[in-house]
Amino acid sequence: MSELSAQKCEACRADAPKVSDEELAVLVKQIPDWTPIVVDGIMQLERVFKFKNFKLALEFTNKLGAMAEDEGHHPGILTEWGKVTVTWWSHSIKGLHKNDFICAAKTDALLED
Repeated sequence: MSELSAQKCEACRADAPKVSDEELAVLVKQIPDWTPIVVDGIMQLERVFKFKNFKLALEFTNKLGAMAEDEGHHPGILTEWGKVTVTWWSHSIKGLHKNDFICAAKTDALLED
């Protein structure tokens, strides 16, 4: 289990600071399979998980949904045959918060279950 995945999300208010460029450089190294992307001017973290079939992709999606509810932080999820695309960002601040990196690491850890 990574250091990030052992942490818990904190409540994120609209005035919470986004991660700085320096923090981004450090945090993204801890989740190397995730890609920072910009969608509609909002920085996000995205990863595509591949599976052998739709059933396995759906099982992963359900585990991810349960984890997101536990954390009180919810990603964008696209479930398709053989793959699940997951996107994390903090809606309230329209960008990336440390919570997004924590949840990305927790998402990776779901593969170990």
